[in-house]
Amino acid sequence: MFHAGPTLADSKQARYRQLNEQLVALFSEESDGLANAANLAALFFHGLPELNWFGFYLLRGDELVLGPFQGKIACVRIALGRGVCGTAARERRTVVVPDVHAFPDHIACDAASRSEIVVPLLRGDRVIGVLDADSPREGRFDDDDAEGLETAAKLLIDRSDFSRLTA
Repeated sequence: MFHAGPTLADSKQARYRQLNEQLVALFSEESDGLANAANLAALFFHGLPELNWFGFYLLRGDELVLGPFQGKIACVRIALGRGVCGTAARERRTVVVPDVHAFPDHIACDAASRSEIVVPLLRGDRVIGVLDADSPREGRFDDDDAEGLETAAKLLIDRSDFSRLTA
């Protein structure tokens, strides 16, 4: 059985390195996309400070549908181009929002969220879904988070089969 070690790194970059090393080990014997996304959400939700939600939305048709997550109940469906998640998926780029109240068309699932980062899950040119993290602290996410979460998203996509989960 896999056991996640503590993330005691001094720097944000080192913490992400530790978490992503744990992902490599976690994914070494499992390829199911749903299982891997669920474990990634749990590992990062408990391994990163100041988060109130961490999870996934998977693309089905022209909307994102809630996938595995940690945190409070979430919005179930998000149209492409709507909110931070829909924008990241449509534009195929990571979106960092220091203050969600200043983001046009922000979708508030948890009123406590103040900042957000969304990383698209890309297999080639195809969007599979998005990785979404929220924080109750304004300005919580930066370029180090983007780099660390983009690495995690790539590990998930490269080592997981999502063929039965997306359309």
